[in-house]
Amino acid sequence: MSEIIVPAMGESITEGTISKWIVQVGDTVSQGDLLLELETDKVNLEISSDQDGVITEILFREGDTVRIGQAVGTIGATGQAAAAKAAPEPSKAAPQKENATAPIAVQVQPAPAVAPAALGTDNSSALASPAARKLAREKGIDLNNMTTSDPIGRIYTNDVKAAGNAAGAATQAPASQPASKPAADKPSSANSNKPEERKRMSRRRLTIAKRLVEAQQTAAMLTTFNEVDMTAILEVRKRRKDSFKEKHDVGLGFMSFFTKAVVGALKAFPLLNAEINGEDVIIKKYYDIGIAVSAKEGLVVPVLREADRLGFAEIERTIVQLAGKARTNTLELSELQGGTFTITNGGVFGSLLSTPILNAPQVGILGMHKIQLRPIAIDKDRMENRPMMYIALSYDHRIVDGAEAVQFLVKIKDMLEDPETLLLEG
Repeated sequence: MSEIIVPAMGESITEGTISKWIVQVGDTVSQGDLLLELETDKVNLEISSDQDGVITEILFREGDTVRIGQAVGTIGATGQAAAAKAAPEPSKAAPQKENATAPIAVQVQPAPAVAPAALGTDNSSALASPAARKLAREKGIDLNNMTTSDPIGRIYTNDVKAAGNAAGAATQAPASQPASKPAADKPSSANSNKPEERKRMSRRRLTIAKRLVEAQQTAAMLTTFNEVDMTAILEVRKRRKDSFKEKHDVGLGFMSFFTKAVVGALKAFPLLNAEINGEDVIIKKYYDIGIAVSAKEGLVVPVLREADRLGFAEIERTIVQLAGKARTNTLELSELQGGTFTITNGGVFGSLLSTPILNAPQVGILGMHKIQLRPIAIDKDRMENRPMMYIALSYDHRIVDGAEAVQFLVKIKDMLEDPETLLLEG
């Protein structure tokens, strides 16, 4: 008999959530067969069997959090199939989430004593840690209407303890004191007659939310704007797109122009290609550019390695490959780590102007937007309709001054409006 172990997935990942079991207790598997899918903060991972045998035990349910190196099930010899199939399924009344250090086996055990008030409480949809969920069941506390100081609303054990203490104090209050208003008097989605749907946030969405809040709380983030006349780039693409496609088997998009422009500007203003580490500033001498991609589970930022050494075709081809892997959840962890600067394109969704949030620990991010015809003054006597794009640079003011950020953005504007300079400076 052998255990199904959660494998190591990189230094920054210590745990994951079981998103789906492909097999059930009693199923016969062969070496290499897919057993379960694991969702982590950055990537989804498929865990396969390393031997032939039968699934004899499943220790965690879908939605449970497990740690690296932890056993989530067992595989026995084929002769154990009959005994495995006879094992009872988990009780439907069992909680969805349990503490990762105390796994729940498939075999049903006698349920522990629970406070009477907890029997009618459904906390399955509340956003809470496993330990907090367990404590709430023991104390009979409803998590759905609790408040917490956590930025993303996650409930922890100290929140449950505080709620329990408050409830105890309320029951010991003198009878002469006026009773508090019942919960029904408060506006609550639980008591609303209007249709609603409550969905648990995925692990990736929770991580995105946490990091965006951290970026705004820890960095002195500021955004500066400019606009680019895209006439020259559109003309180059019009003249070259067919021959480019025929020669390189990939389309000539805008991202290669912007990547080259960003690299050129980073060479001129190296503090935008840095990060803060304690009291030190680490200036990167390489250009690994993150390209934000919208995927089903949320925004991911695969990294274009050594962008300064890539030609237009290599940039376009690599971006297409990374975007495809992002949308099919097949990105590897190494493809998401170590970016030095990020580009995000809200224009593909029609955004005219936005303020992108830093991708920590990076100190700069460039936002592209929709190309739109606008009347532009050519000189004091002439006006023309030109294809214009607003661009935005969000930066960390702790190490990047406003003057440097503005010049960085002007440098990008100048190179994009004169694409030949991209070959010389990008």
